[in-house]
Amino acid sequence: MAILSTDNLRKIYGKGESEVHALDGVSIRVEKGEFVAVVGTSGSGKSTLLHMLGGLDRPTEGKVYVDGKDIFSLKEEELTIFRRRKIGFVFQNYNLVPVLNVYENIVLPVQLDGNEPDRAYLDNIVDTLGLKEKLRSLPNHLSGGQQQRVAIARALVSKPVIVLADEPTGNLDSRTSQDVLGLLKITGQKFAQTIVMITHNEEIAQLADRIIRIEDGRVVRGAFLSQEGDAR
Repeated sequence: MAILSTDNLRKIYGKGESEVHALDGVSIRVEKGEFVAVVGTSGSGKSTLLHMLGGLDRPTEGKVYVDGKDIFSLKEEELTIFRRRKIGFVFQNYNLVPVLNVYENIVLPVQLDGNEPDRAYLDNIVDTLGLKEKLRSLPNHLSGGQQQRVAIARALVSKPVIVLADEPTGNLDSRTSQDVLGLLKITGQKFAQTIVMITHNEEIAQLADRIIRIEDGRVVRGAFLSQEGDAR
């Protein structure tokens, strides 16, 4: 079952001679439980695509469906609530709140929704990511790898239908990158998460179940998973 799909997605910046087609008719499908890497060079459109998938920016044309919902049919406030409940984000710069400790950062999305986290589920995430001894620490007392683990925990805690990771290892050294990516994959499998990761790193992309390659705003490989389980 496709948990995420796009239909003829286009994003155009500028007008006339300065017009840039950041996305040019992108149609993809991501099945429930997949770990998909979107790869491409700088300027290929991969980050623009991620912003569209997460409802962080609106397309010029086309549709994005998350869990069967046309997200851009929602009004801005409705989209904000939908995003908070259904989509987890992991950013290159971690985006942790510096004045909140690790525990407070992790549970923030749930509390913003007026709820309390599922404690057993939260404890399981914390244990899996090795953060149990760091819950009262502030972000500036953590290494880059530890901060990204917190970001992964925060993305998972609201039990979203999909996790979007934007260059999650971009600020980490190679060894820490492998550790973090390994944990991202493990947590995805353990908690039955669907993950779409943007990366320019071909080696890291190999950890994914499927690679979608984008060039000049167009998908050139891996847009869909065939019935035989092969990307095409």
